[in-house]
Amino acid sequence: MKRPKIAVFFGTRPEAIKVAPVIKRLDTDDRFELLSVSTGQHREMLDQVIDIFDLPVHHDLGVMTPGQTLAGLSSKLIASIDQILEAEQPDFALVQGDTTTVLMASLACFYRRIPTGHIEAGLRTGNLASPFPEEANRVLASPISTLHFAPTSVSEANLLNERIDPAKVFVTRNTVIDALHLEVQQQSDPAVAAKIDEELGAVLPSDWRERRFVLITGHRRENFGGGFDEICGAISELAERFPDVRFVYPVHLNPNVSGPVQKALGQFDNVLLLPPQSYRPFVALMQACELVLTDSGGVQEEAPGLGKPVLVMRDTTERPEGVDAGTVRLVGPVRKNIVDGVSELLSDREAYDKMARASNPYGDGTASEKILDAIAQHYC
Repeated sequence: MKRPKIAVFFGTRPEAIKVAPVIKRLDTDDRFELLSVSTGQHREMLDQVIDIFDLPVHHDLGVMTPGQTLAGLSSKLIASIDQILEAEQPDFALVQGDTTTVLMASLACFYRRIPTGHIEAGLRTGNLASPFPEEANRVLASPISTLHFAPTSVSEANLLNERIDPAKVFVTRNTVIDALHLEVQQQSDPAVAAKIDEELGAVLPSDWRERRFVLITGHRRENFGGGFDEICGAISELAERFPDVRFVYPVHLNPNVSGPVQKALGQFDNVLLLPPQSYRPFVALMQACELVLTDSGGVQEEAPGLGKPVLVMRDTTERPEGVDAGTVRLVGPVRKNIVDGVSELLSDREAYDKMARASNPYGDGTASEKILDAIAQHYC
């Protein structure tokens, strides 16, 4: 019997991290034939993840060009993906998350009547402008997807509320925890750990593991402009209030981020502005930090898996499970809220421990296995 060919589409660093354990399993699973397709929506940071996890890539579409609009990226993606579908004739396709790659791959497959599975389905903020354009991407992908792999019961309920067939929805937990388990295991290798120390030692003081530090990530479109002014103002105030604490900020290359960040924070001795970090050193930073201050989505799931409190600089989150569990707190892109939240966690051990010890609702490292079993149940 012919094995079904499963195409996996990904294009950004977060997607690559989250599909990595699925691709690794697919590549060794006798039930399926793997077709791995990178759209290259990101480039350097994406390639780093591919290398770290040693992922096979059968096609690289290389769609990203400088200054590209969302409409330009979308049109290039759907045309390029359609060419792959015509040439390879996959039986089933997998997409992950909420990027432009997800929506365009889902749409291209829908036009060719190729069934698709959406990993991390059902996340919702209820506001199409936040995060932008991710909320629209994932909402629009759902009705044209065939199988829906929801990370939590909250995500499942969102899908059912949108009249998605309950028989096609599977609560699998999140593959980001599978990837994190793989990486933490690799970092226990002394040779890998030494290489990480060498890499981070080039951009951080030699005692970076010994002093308390807050790890910061910020790159969301909806925070461009006034939001980043508030965020930078908060970090500068915190740097002055806590001179013995370092604030480590790998700064996104987008000039809407790097411009205001360098201008506002470049003069502080205890604010360390780093170039963007690949997945491996970033996991090491998460393991060593005191807490995480972020507007990212995936970090809200990863950091609690390492026992780190997370303060989210957004007004909404599509991951309310972390908020409900107590591992995550929303502070918004609001200076006073950010300062108050970080100050409390740096000064109040009881408040810190309450967040750090809360149970992570996003999984135990078996999500990719559950996803492949669900596909096999329907297509093998």
